[in-house]
Parts: sequence; C-alpha cells; structure tokens
Amino acid sequence: MKSKKIARLLSPNSRTTLAILLAAVMMGTSAYAFQIKLPFEKKKKPAPAPAAPAAPVDTIQKYEPLVDPENIRAHVRFLSDDLLEGRYPGLRGGDLAAKYIATQFALYGLKPAGDQGTYFQNINFVGMKVNPDETNFALVNSAGEPTPLKYADDYTVANQTLTPAVDIEAPIVFVGYGVTAPEFGWDDYAGVDVKGKVILCIVGDPPSDDPKFFGGKALTYYGRWTYKFEQAARKGAVGALIIHRTDLASYGWDVVKNSNTSEKTFLRDDKNPHLQAASWIQLDVAKKIFAATGLNFDQQFADAGKPGFKPVELAVKLQAHVASTVRPFQSANVVGILPPAVKPPSDQAVLYTAHYDHLGFVAGPDGNPKSPGDNIFNGAADNGTGVGMLLEMARVWSQVKIPLPHSVIFSAVTAEEQGLLGSEYLGQNPPVPAGQIALDINYDMILPIGKPQEIDVNGAQRTSFYPEVEKTAKAFDMTIVPDPRPEAGSYYRSDHFSLSRVGIPAFSVDEGTLFEGHDHAWGETKLKDFVANDYHNFSDNYHPDWDFAGNAKLVRFGMDLGWQAISSTTPITWNKGDEFEAARLASQKP
Repeated sequence: MKSKKIARLLSPNSRTTLAILLAAVMMGTSAYAFQIKLPFEKKKKPAPAPAAPAAPVDTIQKYEPLVDPENIRAHVRFLSDDLLEGRYPGLRGGDLAAKYIATQFALYGLKPAGDQGTYFQNINFVGMKVNPDETNFALVNSAGEPTPLKYADDYTVANQTLTPAVDIEAPIVFVGYGVTAPEFGWDDYAGVDVKGKVILCIVGDPPSDDPKFFGGKALTYYGRWTYKFEQAARKGAVGALIIHRTDLASYGWDVVKNSNTSEKTFLRDDKNPHLQAASWIQLDVAKKIFAATGLNFDQQFADAGKPGFKPVELAVKLQAHVASTVRPFQSANVVGILPPAVKPPSDQAVLYTAHYDHLGFVAGPDGNPKSPGDNIFNGAADNGTGVGMLLEMARVWSQVKIPLPHSVIFSAVTAEEQGLLGSEYLGQNPPVPAGQIALDINYDMILPIGKPQEIDVNGAQRTSFYPEVEKTAKAFDMTIVPDPRPEAGSYYRSDHFSLSRVGIPAFSVDEGTLFEGHDHAWGETKLKDFVANDYHNFSDNYHPDWDFAGNAKLVRFGMDLGWQAISSTTPITWNKGDEFEAARLASQKP
C-alpha cells in the first residue's frame, strides 16, 4: 500500500499526525481544521544564512534569512510521494494536495480567500478521456480509399464539445500557421471558408528574424497550440490538426503524447466556441496528407512562411469517430491572503502563484521503461518545487511584523497542465479586483540543483517594474539573462500568462544555467538532461541529494520584489504598446 511507503519516511509521532490528516480527508473534513503541521522528516538545522547587507530593522531583509531550504524539501517530498498519485485535478491525489496546502495556509495564519470563507476556489470542470478502442482516424483520398491512423503514435485528439461521441467526415484545409494577425498584415484564413471543415496548420509562428514581426525568434501567442485551436473554432471549423515538428514545438512527440492521451480537462462553463476534434499529428502523417493530394509538402511548408500565402483545400478528408468518457468534477485553486494593516482606498496587492497539479497516473503496471512498474507522474520538479517555495514564502511572510500597506496573496492553482485553466479562472475571479493587483510573481519547475548566479525573469522587462527587478537581482548576486529559448514561447506556457491576459503585470522567476561552484556547461547539461528524460515523464521524482539552497534564494528574491511592489507609490504598468496594456487599462476603469 502507498500509505505504508510514506509511513516509513516518518517518525512515529509524524505517522500519527499524517493518519489524522488522512482520516480527515476520508471523512470529507477540511484538513486545515485540525490546525496541524506535518513534519515529514527530522528537521535539520538550517545552514547559517549569508550575512545580509546592513538594513534597518523594519525592512523585509530582516525576515528573508528565515527562509529555510529544508522546509521546501519537506513539502516537495510529500507532494511528490506516490500517495498523491500524480496530483491529477479532481482525483483523490489532487484533492489531498489541495487540502495539504490549505492546512499550511491556515497554520501560517493566512486568511481564507476562496469561496464562502474557505481557502478553496472551487471550479467546475469536465474531464474528457478518449477511449482508444472506440476512436478512429482515417485519411480518405479522392478515390474514397481510407488510410487509418494509429492513436497516440500518429495523432492525439480531444473532443472540446464535452459530448460522449462525435463523428466527422470533412475536407481538410491547409491554413499555413493558422494565424490571423492584423497588426502584422497576416491572415492565413484569407479567402477561405472553413466552417464545418478541418484545418491543418503548422505549430509555431511564421518564420521571422525581425523582433517587430512576430517577435523575431521569440514565439508569440500566435504560435501556441492553444491559439491555433481557439482560432480554428472561432472560424467555425469542426476540427484542427496541428503538425508537430520537434524544433518548432521545442519538445518531442513523447511530450505531446504524454500530455494529450490522458484525460483532458475543460472549464464546464466556458462559452467560447470549441472543436469536435482538437488534434496533433506527426510530421510524417502531414507528409502523407500532402502526398495523397499530389502536392509537394516541403514546398507548401515553405510557402506557408511567406507573406501572401493562400490557404489550400486538399483533396483529402478526415473521417473520424471520437469516443470519450465524460467526467464532470470540481477542483480547487487554494487561495490565502495577508490583508493590509489598514485597508487602503485602492489595494495594490502582490500575488504569488504556483500550480500544484500534475499528470496523475496511468492505470496498470506499464510505465517508464527505466523503472518498470512505475505508472505515476509524480511531478517533483514540475511543480512540487514551485508549491514548496510558495508555502515557505507564505510561512515567512506571515512572520513579518511590519504593517503591510497592501495585501499579499498566495494561490496554488489547479489544472495548469490542462492549459492553464486554474489560473485562467483565478484571473477571471481574483480575490481582489484585477486592477488592484500590482504584480504577480509565479514559480514553476525550479530544479533543486544549487544556487543560481543567473536568473530568467522573462516578461518583467515588459513592465515599468523592471528597473527594480534589475537592481534586486544584482543585490542577490544574480545576472539577468534573456530567455534561453525564446522560440519555445515560455512566457505563454505558465500561469503568469493567465494573469497577464486580464491586465495584471506578471512574470515567472526561473534559473539560468550558471550555478555556484559550476560552469555554464554543467548547468546546461543538468537542465537539458531533465527536459530530455524527466519532463512530463514518470521519472520526475524526488531525489534525496537535491540541493534546495537555490530554491530558498529565489524565495528570498521574490519576497524582496513583493515588498517593493506593495510599497511602491508609483503604479506598476505594462510598457506602452505592450499586448497586455489595453487589458490593464480596462481593469482599472471605475
């Protein structure tokens, strides 16, 4: 039993405490009502913190040394244990993680900022799990001859209409990159009606070396798979096939397969148009489609990246039956708040976020071939680390005796792996109005491999707060480095993006590749190895030799920035002309 496994990690007293918590969960009782803290391993005496620069006793620097890397370790160790079964939204493990986080918030004295006086912001979701044995895809040429495709190996699919089954027989239209961007004079849908049809498009942006045209080498939101599905649905298509290519997607097919063959989650009450078949296909499948219609794939691919591209209706149809198990459920964002000492006329809160969900588990014994029998996506780094850091930050902030001028909000969000859905809901339903949140700082997948001497704050440079970020990074002996892979579109792939969309200045804090005691090559190797072997895989497990000193350093860095944000007499804004500036101005209207 999994409970026996974790019991071996605990002292006898700790086992008793855990039993109380589990009993509370089984009985449906809010765990935090017991007012307990779970000491999952013997507390180590923290190493002496580096001497902080001399500072007045009434500043945040007095409290930053209280951040303890061993507390972060304990949280990550528990959250990534098999007991939590990969923390999938709406299942037992995900619910247990949420209750654990709420318990910690209560112990720290945070005020509940969820529904009806609780820490839980409950969200209505619908899970859609494709039934592979009943689902089929085939390409049908002009002679009516079908070429069957193999689920997971050739394609993935999700039915966004939240119905048990759909049948499709529709022509395929190649729409290049599937982008409508009037500000760049680009429309891949120009002159074609795709209503009732299936669009075929390339992942990523149209190629550019000009930073003023589709961001140059950096990926814009137009290049994200989420945008391509959204735009296809807005245009009336019934399905969309996104062509995967590793260099353009920035990840291999295994990531697509692992992320899209488990249950997919959707907001139940989302009123936007949706697709009957939201699909990815392998590059070789795309080549088969063009070959069946007598067109040269390489030429079409090249033409799609040139101004003036015209969409092409292909002499190939998609014939599909998509059968899904429909599972309505609730999952919660966990939200706690430290209110200001005196309520100001208009709050200018700082918000800290990290997602606690992961990919759950695969039924049956099959799993990672490197570890036979492992069928759980434990998500220790992604994102046990971010949540552990969020919890330790909340603990230390709760000990700050300086009267807070504005609110400090902490939210562990759900369903990030399903398309940033929990943070999307949080952005649309914030605990204080979006226009009164000065800044969101997000933590996502911070590898515990030592103290970073470089930091990536991608997105901060788009805000008026960036000079403070630069100065603070320097004070922490960290060099700000640009996004190492702008083509991957990392800014649009984590929860800060959901807050940006409603106007809140937001960015994530991440490591560079230079760590104390090592050279760049060491850091690059460590990060590349994790992405290649562990990211979204069964092997993202807790390691006892992990070094959480760097995670603690980034918690202190975030505390410093947060204090500056709530103490600022100048509002934090998006830079003029930024894509989120209009949303910010709209959020601040009376």
